Parts: sequence; structure tokens; C-alpha cells
Amino acid sequence: MFTGIVQAVGQVRAVEAAALVVDAPPSFGRGGFDLGESVAVNGCCLTVIASDGPLTFDVSPETWRRTSLACLRSSDPVNLERAMSADGRFGGHIVQGHVDATGGIVSLSAQGEFTVLRVQAPAEYDRYLIDKGSITVDGISLTVVEPKEGAFDVWLVPHTLSNTNLHARRPGDGVNLEFDVIAKYVEKLVGRTINQTS
Repeated sequence: MFTGIVQAVGQVRAVEAAALVVDAPPSFGRGGFDLGESVAVNGCCLTVIASDGPLTFDVSPETWRRTSLACLRSSDPVNLERAMSADGRFGGHIVQGHVDATGGIVSLSAQGEFTVLRVQAPAEYDRYLIDKGSITVDGISLTVVEPKEGAFDVWLVPHTLSNTNLHARRPGDGVNLEFDVIAKYVEKLVGRTINQTS
């Protein structure tokens, strides 16, 4: 499990048929990595298969198909987060690293010191977007502001913009989206209850 607090920004070294190779800052790998360890890369939970030098991750055909990882190119920045430890701080919200859908950046608009990011999302997920609710965009835990049909806004503080891959993003770029898992469970449980009582 992750919390959506990006710990480092890595750089893609290579995109292979069944693997992604990423150069991570030395501070991110402090203490070393266990083979099989989970790391969120742009919000997608991937398995470390080599860490002697760059980090190498297995990537399945399903992951290539369901996420924006297939759009990555050499030298692209990627958000990195190690799985949360039992005694770690819960700084964001519950993030599984299971990407629900891909969206697209519509705009990045400066508002004083802050930046408003507008993201287009598949309309079928509108029901999971509520004002001041949580959303994961490329692995970043963000707060939804005034969701619209097929889109939503988030306000980025300067720290988030400069310490994630969003500083290099432009309109038209694809992003990975993970919607609030609690909302999805509640929807399923309520739906089941309604079906049983009707």
C-alpha cells in the first residue's frame, strides 16, 4: 500500500518489451531494495526485479495496456514511492497502486503562487469524484476541486509542482488515475444491500 506522497523523481533509462528501467536518486535507494519489493512508478505498483544500478521492474501486458507507462520515453521523469512501512506516516490517502484508468492533462494555469491542474477523466468514473475528495494522479495524492462532467481540477502547491513529474508535464500528456478505493467498496456494498432488499 502507498499513500500518494512522492518520495523521489526518477528518470526513465529504458522501456523494454516486458520491463521498465529507471534511474533513481541515491537517496531513494538508501537501505537497498529487496527483490520482489513493490514500488509505485507514476502511481502504478511495480515489482523490483533488479536494483544493482538502475531499478528494473517487471511490466505485464495488462499494465502496459491499462496505464500510461507505454507512453514513457528515455529520460522522462517518473514519480517514485516505496510501499508504506507499518510505522510510516500516513501523509496522503490509501493508494493501492492499481490504476483504474488513464486521463489527460487539459491545462496548467498559474494562480499566484499556485497552479491549477485540470485533468480529463473517463466519464464512467465521475461518480467517484467529489469536491474535496481524494484522487491519485500519476501516484500523487491530490484533492479534487469542483469536479465537472468528465474532468476535475486540483490545486498544486509549489512544493508538489517542483518535487513531482508535474513540473515537466504539458497539456495533452497522459496521466494514470486511481480513484478512492473506499468509495468503490462503499458503492459495491450499498449496491449489494439494495439488490438484496429489493
